[in-house]
Amino acid sequence: MTVASSSPAGLVVSAHSADFVWRAGGAIALHARQGYAMHIVCLSFGERGESAKLWRQGNMSEEKVKAARREEAEAAAAALGASVEFFDIGDYPMRADKETLFRLVEVYRRVQPEFVLTHSLKDPYNYDHPLATDLAQEARIIAQAEGHNPGETIVGAPPVYCFEPHQPEQCQWRPDVLLDITEVWDDKYRAIQCMAGQEHLWEYYTRVALQRGVQAKRNIGITANKNIQYAEGYQSIFPRVTENLA
Repeated sequence: MTVASSSPAGLVVSAHSADFVWRAGGAIALHARQGYAMHIVCLSFGERGESAKLWRQGNMSEEKVKAARREEAEAAAAALGASVEFFDIGDYPMRADKETLFRLVEVYRRVQPEFVLTHSLKDPYNYDHPLATDLAQEARIIAQAEGHNPGETIVGAPPVYCFEPHQPEQCQWRPDVLLDITEVWDDKYRAIQCMAGQEHLWEYYTRVALQRGVQAKRNIGITANKNIQYAEGYQSIFPRVTENLA
């Protein structure tokens, strides 16, 4: 579990213990290299709906699957240079009560994130994902409230970015940020390889990163000197406030 740091920080709210790797591993590794204290909250281990390969081994129990998933996630977080904690609230279905909400509020106030990464607002294939997004947003609001546990340091207004879902068109997800992760791709791929229970996704998310890399290069101009090979896409929830549109 992370502790308060004088370094700038970023927070990732992941529904299951592998989601942060596929969808935000590049952003985590990149910001860690830039000196950010990156912290990940895994709401569940994904033990029921995200661990088919483990269950097929036979002689498995929910606790054994959780232990394997925890080990994978901890190794992946280490490869990315991040800290991680687990709420273990279950999956398929995931449900969050007030205690869980307030627990996440405590994380916000402890970490004091400069930005938050979480799931898309909609996902008809996996209801755990938008529930995680709702929880992340509500916790952010409460963490800003002076009247919640008065005397604690409240958070400001960290921007919230929705990382790419597995099938973006069906999730009404449209990227407005393309993040160049070329320099940390090797870190992300090492983290991906920690997810032995979902090896079938390794190649898929490599292709996604390459595709977003092509799009990022196109958006800075194909004649630009900067070499972009891998990228991640994000959709911002709140408007960007700026004094310069360049």
